[in-house]
Amino acid sequence: MIEARGLARTFRSRGRSVEAVRGVDLDVQAGELVGFLGPNGAGKTTTLRMLTTLLRPTAGKATVGGCDLLADPLGVRKKIGYVAQGGGTAPECRVIEEIEIQGRFYGLTKTDAVRRGAELAAQLDIEGLERRLVKTLSGGQKRRLDIALGLIHSPGLVFLDEPTTGLDPQSRANLWEHIRSLRGEHGVTVFLTTHYLEEADSLCDRILVIDNGRIVAEGTPDELKSRVSGDGVSVEVPAESVTDAAEIAGRLPGAQEVSTVDSTVRFRVPRGDTALPDLLRALDGKGIAMTSIQVHRPSLDDVFLTLTGRTLRDAEAAPAPVEEKEASGVA
Repeated sequence: MIEARGLARTFRSRGRSVEAVRGVDLDVQAGELVGFLGPNGAGKTTTLRMLTTLLRPTAGKATVGGCDLLADPLGVRKKIGYVAQGGGTAPECRVIEEIEIQGRFYGLTKTDAVRRGAELAAQLDIEGLERRLVKTLSGGQKRRLDIALGLIHSPGLVFLDEPTTGLDPQSRANLWEHIRSLRGEHGVTVFLTTHYLEEADSLCDRILVIDNGRIVAEGTPDELKSRVSGDGVSVEVPAESVTDAAEIAGRLPGAQEVSTVDSTVRFRVPRGDTALPDLLRALDGKGIAMTSIQVHRPSLDDVFLTLTGRTLRDAEAAPAPVEEKEASGVA
């Protein structure tokens, strides 16, 4: 459904060239649910806007939905659905009006637009809301309406940009089920961006990680997590004992990445469950009292930290560089 080779975009900013995307290669097969992860400024937004014809690439080529991105952008738009992060509904319009207008934009008759809207309303749990003003809908209902508008013309491929941002946990979990059903029950290929790592882990068949304008990793969530060596262990001890505790941790078989922060010792071992008895005996032998201990399996945030040197949540909190801010406003 998507094949891109050497996709790149350069911006001019304050008299200099800024490479926002630097030769991205990616493939998405029909029926996949693919997540696209990256911090602010990594090129995630710019890549998405290029693939959806909202931004012309500086270099490279791609086919989306079987249509050439550069030679046939209109063909691409007919084949895809795009749900922007901020949505695109008018607060003063009624739900049925939004559905009808969107369908007419794609060449449907009024009758067909209403019929298709009714089908989507049933699929996305917004039945009975057709006469409501958009501004009276809850956050989850608005987001499901956004998705319905993106699917009104029955595309085989839909792009979802941060689909659950701003939703409460219950609404987010509800929307996850609807996104799963798009692929599982209706055969729609889904390409979504998200900064919720648990969302990518739960939903996606495969994940692409972009940083500094390049794809730095791809694979299933389990494949990516296997790139992080071992389990993470955090042990809290009295501050005066932290140096001795770190030395003990460093002597455990396979221990690596030993570090200390205040009274906490952190390290990785191949198997946290089997390392704990040895650690506890060694600490007790040195007369070091342990106040807490935690063991966790590798997460996608650990993967991101390994690949980029920072966590995705920390990266998302940082201001976006100028090229990403400019990209978000170019059509």
